[in-house]
Amino acid sequence: MLILNRTVFRLLLRPLLFRLPPERAHKLTEVLLKRAFLWRYIFSGYEIFDNRLAVEMGGLHLSNPVGLAAGYDKDCKFLPSMLHLGFGYVVGGTVTERPRPGNPKPRVLRYSDSRSLVNALGFPSMGLEEAARNLARYAIRKKPIVVSIAGLTAEEFLHCHRRLEPLADAIELNISSPNTAGVRVFQDPEPFKELIRRLNDQRHKPLFVKLPPYFDEAERERVLKLVTLCLTEGVNGVTATNSKPVQDARLKVGAGGLSGHLIFEDMLRIVSDIKAEAGKRLTINACGGISSGQDAWQALQAGATTVQLLTSLIYEGPTIARDINKGLIDFLHKENIPSLSPSH
Repeated sequence: MLILNRTVFRLLLRPLLFRLPPERAHKLTEVLLKRAFLWRYIFSGYEIFDNRLAVEMGGLHLSNPVGLAAGYDKDCKFLPSMLHLGFGYVVGGTVTERPRPGNPKPRVLRYSDSRSLVNALGFPSMGLEEAARNLARYAIRKKPIVVSIAGLTAEEFLHCHRRLEPLADAIELNISSPNTAGVRVFQDPEPFKELIRRLNDQRHKPLFVKLPPYFDEAERERVLKLVTLCLTEGVNGVTATNSKPVQDARLKVGAGGLSGHLIFEDMLRIVSDIKAEAGKRLTINACGGISSGQDAWQALQAGATTVQLLTSLIYEGPTIARDINKGLIDFLHKENIPSLSPSH
């Protein structure tokens, strides 16, 4: 039963939600999304069932390539509801070992004219055990759940991975948040390689790494070095990319990460570079500014296997995954391509 389309959301619901501060609006949607049994019926029409959309992501079978990016459900409280919105997979988290309040408020700003956001959240989290309790309730599911984890030390990453991997279908390492300096030590090749090797000793499921964006040649070389290490150390894939560091005096901490439409071209550039470096040996999940079937198609053509979104869900509403998948089917038909899967 489909009761809400994009036009209704834009004209009625979004103006009401956008009258609230961003985090208060998100809390309101959280209250509603926790009622998974309700959304199973309300959102049943949001699914697109078409075998042409099926892809493999690091060994996981996806019914479609559109994923929910990390950051929307930090404590994994309502992931099943998000799966009912038509996503092929969802990423919960980012989960940290201990509860964290995050940065002081205000820490989220809307750039409404450009369909973008800046956040300086700083990993607010109820901690590892809360996320584990929530994930344990979702043992029966039809689509993959990936969990994003972060830590300030290798031991924190290892503990989070050990605790959550049995409850998830895959783990994504967040080493690239622009709002939490400690995690960025793992963007250096040696600490990164050591972390991956220690994770490999204990892991049994796919592992992905969320990479930072880059804007000069030195940064480019550093990120592509991480891509090379992902290849040599057996990582299943990368997510490209995290948000773009920007300054904004309206934020309490003065700086944050830019997401949404304004980083789309940067994402395409980086996905293309990674594809040129890795070829078919690494799954690439494109993340940054994707809000339409055309955006997703461009990302896939640049070398991505899947696309992830978050900001466009806030701006375009709960039909976004369905709308993107319908757009991808239109492109397949137009280009006379039988399937998104390279095996077809």
